[in-house]
Amino acid sequence: MSKEEVVRLLDKLKKQYRLIGKLLYGTGMRLMEMARLRVKDLDFAYKAITIRDSKGNKDRVVMLPESLIDGLHDVLEERCRVFETDLVNGTHDVYMPYALDKKYPNAGREWIWQYVFAAPKLSTDPRTGAIRRHHIFEQSIQRAIKQATYDARINKKVSPHVLRHSFATYLLETGYDIRTIQGLLGHKNVETTMIYTHVLKQGGQGVQSPLDCL
Repeated sequence: MSKEEVVRLLDKLKKQYRLIGKLLYGTGMRLMEMARLRVKDLDFAYKAITIRDSKGNKDRVVMLPESLIDGLHDVLEERCRVFETDLVNGTHDVYMPYALDKKYPNAGREWIWQYVFAAPKLSTDPRTGAIRRHHIFEQSIQRAIKQATYDARINKKVSPHVLRHSFATYLLETGYDIRTIQGLLGHKNVETTMIYTHVLKQGGQGVQSPLDCL
């Protein structure tokens, strides 16, 4: 999407999803990377977000957009209130990856391990039968972006991943080198990142029409 289309899309997203949309576009995260963010992954002091166990089982660090800091603080404040309620009800335990709950048996009950964007309702973990608050469901974000695309009258097929593509294209347009973009996107091979260079090519092999020179 063009920058103008991104602005229109974000403007049409409902409040609870607008911050998520901005985060996807502003960092280039994949949808599930954003959904699985934990409180401890946000570093406001250094304006950084750590994305853990991304594609290829590697961690990486991306920027935390300064314009989203206040909004994220608001989300965490509300999230903390929900956590305290879950704490009282005994449903505050959160899923821990890679059997970390065996190594750190109390970590899943700590605030820093909670999901930043949590599901509004409790659910039963099919693996253990435990009742806990899962992260936000990706389908709800996909539906919200689809609706916003329609409301914004954008005649393109837009998904959360398109915001990631738009992030990469914008960085190329503004002169960032391909290796920097590769690191931010978490691509294993630079060839994958090079695909975005084709987006910048204009129609007609990049040749300017003489009509546009009149």
